[in-house]
Amino acid sequence: MWLTETRSPLGGESLNHRQRPWDSLLWVTSDDRVRGGASKSHLFVVNPERARFYGHLDTKTLGGAGFASQHSLGVLDWDLSAYDGIVVSVAQADEKRYALTLKDEIPPRRDDGRQEAGISWEAVFKVPQEGSQYDLKKVYLPWSAFKPTYRGRPKPDAKPLDLKHIKRVGLMMRR
Repeated sequence: MWLTETRSPLGGESLNHRQRPWDSLLWVTSDDRVRGGASKSHLFVVNPERARFYGHLDTKTLGGAGFASQHSLGVLDWDLSAYDGIVVSVAQADEKRYALTLKDEIPPRRDDGRQEAGISWEAVFKVPQEGSQYDLKKVYLPWSAFKPTYRGRPKPDAKPLDLKHIKRVGLMMRR
């Protein structure tokens, strides 16, 4: 999936250059290999406005629960409360399901150094396949599309997403 940041508004204004996430040093892999799976993802940054998210999604090893993802490194401090949602601009994609994930809290690390699991807010989408493979497709994800999950399972009792304090953003391939 090729992603691009456009200068079109999200709820009125776009994020400024300092807030653009396409810097390869600011993204890390988080695949199902941490649980014994065989999925693998990559995020290749072409330039500050364009990245390629790709990989292999293993849907057999963990009984269909595979995932391949990348997420921002460290802690962001984004206030997205003035926006109605997020527009994902995609230059090319397959027919897989993808999820854009947001976190408003970063859980602490465990004694072994691994990150504790926490609540993720996921908006699942497929990229429209009509038109040329070179046409830029825009997928609008309103805040209502983001659902709370814990380790990939619905978490309906989670507190509301705090749009004033977005700490992490991620991309995930799903079955």
